[in-house]
Amino acid sequence: MALMGPVGEHYMSVENTQKAESSGEDEAVTTLAASVRYYSVAPGVRLNVRSGPGTGYDITRVLPEGAKVPIYCQTPGTTVSGYYGTSNIWDNISNGEFVSDAYVSTGSDGYVADRCS
Repeated sequence: MALMGPVGEHYMSVENTQKAESSGEDEAVTTLAASVRYYSVAPGVRLNVRSGPGTGYDITRVLPEGAKVPIYCQTPGTTVSGYYGTSNIWDNISNGEFVSDAYVSTGSDGYVADRCS
């Protein structure tokens, strides 16, 4: 467990919920989680999920119509023309899984999340 330091009489954990002992009592350790926003995939589209940011990468799965996806980070890749225009931005939706931003309703033509490192 990685402790970030005391917050009042509690400790913040960045990995999971644990218990810490303090003055003879068990106190819950709060998990620190970043809020992740979910975005809708274009209507009527079954979207290919790829192993990297481009059409040359393997398809790992296909999202069903009406899917919503989290965007953890974004990176440039193959330019794709899709429902929401033409874009070279690829959205990282899970570890090793990317979708073209041209099919995701982000409300922006640019980046809406940090760049992948």
